Amino acid sequence: MHPFRKAVESRDLEAVAALLADDVVFTSPVTFKPYPGKAITAAILRGVLRVFEDFTYVREIANPDGRDHALVFTATVAGKQLQGCDFLHFDDDGKIDEFTVMVRPLSAAQALGEAMGAQFEQIAREAAEQ
Repeated sequence: MHPFRKAVESRDLEAVAALLADDVVFTSPVTFKPYPGKAITAAILRGVLRVFEDFTYVREIANPDGRDHALVFTATVAGKQLQGCDFLHFDDDGKIDEFTVMVRPLSAAQALGEAMGAQFEQIAREAAEQ
C-alpha cells in the first residue's frame, strides 16, 4: 500500500500534506483551472475529506518505476454514489508534484462541485494560514 493511500485512509492529514511537493499542481474534476501549490492542495484535500462519505480506495495501480500511481476510489456526496481515480505523479524526491482527480457519473460530479463550492471559503482561509 502506498504511503499516500495509507495516510488518506487513516485520515492523517499531516502525513498527506507531508507527501505533497511545494510546487504540486492539483487538477480538480469540477473546475477548469488547476491549483498550484502545497497549501491550496492540502486545503482542498481536507475539504474533500469533509464532504466525502463512505470514502474507500478499491484499487491501486502503479507503474514499475513508482513515479505514477492511480488510486481508484468510491464515495458518496450528498446522497450520490461516485467512482473516481486519483492520478499521482511523484518527483525525484518522492513527493507528489501532480495530482489529478477524475470522477463519474456526471450527477455525482455535479454534487461534488456543489459540496466543494460550499467549502471553498474555508479552503481559501486554510490555505492562507499555511
